[in-house]
Amino acid sequence: MARIKHIAIRTPDPEKTAAFYKDVFGLKEVGQARTGCYLSDGYINLAILKSKDDGDSESPRDVPGYGGIHHFGFMVDDVDETCRKLNESGAQAMTSRADVGHAGAAAARSYYEIKYRGPDGQEIDVTETGWISG
Repeated sequence: MARIKHIAIRTPDPEKTAAFYKDVFGLKEVGQARTGCYLSDGYINLAILKSKDDGDSESPRDVPGYGGIHHFGFMVDDVDETCRKLNESGAQAMTSRADVGHAGAAAARSYYEIKYRGPDGQEIDVTETGWISG
């Protein structure tokens, strides 16, 4: 069974948004993202990412000042089977297993995620290894 394990939110003020989730829900900061931080309740990873200052027309999420969910991820038992199902459903592959090569600590953990664009244009990450969860 697939389970949601990772959600990312884009916001103009990642520090303020992270403080909200830490203060209100007791989430703990468990790592740094390139443009924000990772929070966790010990089970689900929540990335708080900074909105782009300049955008393009590729995605509504890329307009300056966008706030809201950027993408979400599923930890699955069999990534190949899940990717097959995504492909059959018409989801657009954004990366493949061959594309994912992360440097540093992430590579040492054998971390990877494969990105798809779902039926409404949302990004969906798929992984067998998961995300930082404390």
